[in-house]
Amino acid sequence: MKLPTIYLASASPRRHEILLQMGVNHDILTVPAPQGEDEPRLDNEAPDVYVCRTAREKAIRARHWLSREHASGAADALDASRPVLSADTTVILDNDILGKPASRDDARRMLACLSGRTHTVHTAVVLAYGDQLLEDVSITQVRFKSLSDAEIDDYCATGEPMGKAGAYGIQGKAAVFIEHISGSYTGVMGLPIFETWRLLNQGWS
Repeated sequence: MKLPTIYLASASPRRHEILLQMGVNHDILTVPAPQGEDEPRLDNEAPDVYVCRTAREKAIRARHWLSREHASGAADALDASRPVLSADTTVILDNDILGKPASRDDARRMLACLSGRTHTVHTAVVLAYGDQLLEDVSITQVRFKSLSDAEIDDYCATGEPMGKAGAYGIQGKAAVFIEHISGSYTGVMGLPIFETWRLLNQGWS
């Protein structure tokens, strides 16, 4: 079965690379970010509910923006009929969400919390096309070795923790911190291959 060309509603180079690895034809859709706080968590919202909601909202926002831009003629090159794929990744420790660090000190704090412990990474994937919205989620357990202050400082000095949920990228220098993983490696990277492929095939089965 030949899948249609999709839009990836994400600026993440890792998600782009994973779709290339899968052989999925796609273009990057750069949607303006909403005003206000980036992906705020609702009061008493469970982390697993949060990650699915934010991925869903990204897909819906991208579809609305795509339709609006196409209808206005502002972006003739855009194809409003194309499916849109979005994803969101959340690092969860003790039922708390570790988002993207706001500063190097914040990254140090997160990494110190993860040191010597097991945390959970949820990545939700959403496919929007026509009037349909399909969802899937990957759940992975990741255990860090005990980190020294020097290891944390050296890693933060690379700048790699910034812009990454939980202040680390498993595909980068933080790979040496990982004692054990149970689940999807690509899910921790930001786009689980198995769940994404299943979702795409579900859309055109």
